[in-house]
Amino acid sequence: MLRPMHAITRRPSPRLAECELTHMAREPIDAGLAERQHAAYRAALAACGLAVVDLPALDEHPDGCFVEDVAIALPELFVLTRPGAASRRGEVDALAACLGDDRPVERLAGPATLDGGDVLAIGRHLFVGRSTRTNEAGVAALAAIVRRHGYSVTAIEVPGALHLKTAATALADDLVLINPAWVPPDRFAPMRHLAVAADEPFAGNSLRAGRRIVMQASHARTAETIGRTGFAVDLVDISEFAKAEAGLTCMSILVPDPRARG
Repeated sequence: MLRPMHAITRRPSPRLAECELTHMAREPIDAGLAERQHAAYRAALAACGLAVVDLPALDEHPDGCFVEDVAIALPELFVLTRPGAASRRGEVDALAACLGDDRPVERLAGPATLDGGDVLAIGRHLFVGRSTRTNEAGVAALAAIVRRHGYSVTAIEVPGALHLKTAATALADDLVLINPAWVPPDRFAPMRHLAVAADEPFAGNSLRAGRRIVMQASHARTAETIGRTGFAVDLVDISEFAKAEAGLTCMSILVPDPRARG
């Protein structure tokens, strides 16, 4: 199993309230509270044993703190994406300069669009969501890159959520946490799945950090279910980021150790 070596995060922009929205109505966002919640999020990652790389805010990019969408980190390489929202494409170069030189970097080009939030890596397999942010050309372009490094790819339609990882994330390499109303569980067969509480539809987005699972504080029922299966669970309040249609995973890039190459 791959173990994350460090986590890349970026401070929220003071313009976070101007973020892109697709499936949610706009609500007021408290920038000061968002900054405090981001600090607590970084502390939670550090408590899980990750070395946190804390990048400064991109003031001109309201969605800049959602770093997961602009790069995919695998032990063999980084892939710089081409976000589906045109307003976010300037974030890519800003992150590229911070990735380091311990592995090669590939970059997607048009007409491909792909958000990292649509890419769920489990072992040597990538599940890639076709969503409002990721198109068929994006899936094909990513597949062509990662297959050279021994990865297989499965495309999954995501009609009801912003990203694939809004609806499904991995608790372990053989267990997926999922909202079955948004993504059919059989798309992940033969892996086992654990369904979220019916009244916590966004709980399908969890963060596996080292040996722990980080969950949103608002998803306490699902967290309790996960805890009963033997996982250690940490709760973090990201209510202001949830208003920006964000989940826990999109606020960081977990970078696996390059020595973990298969």
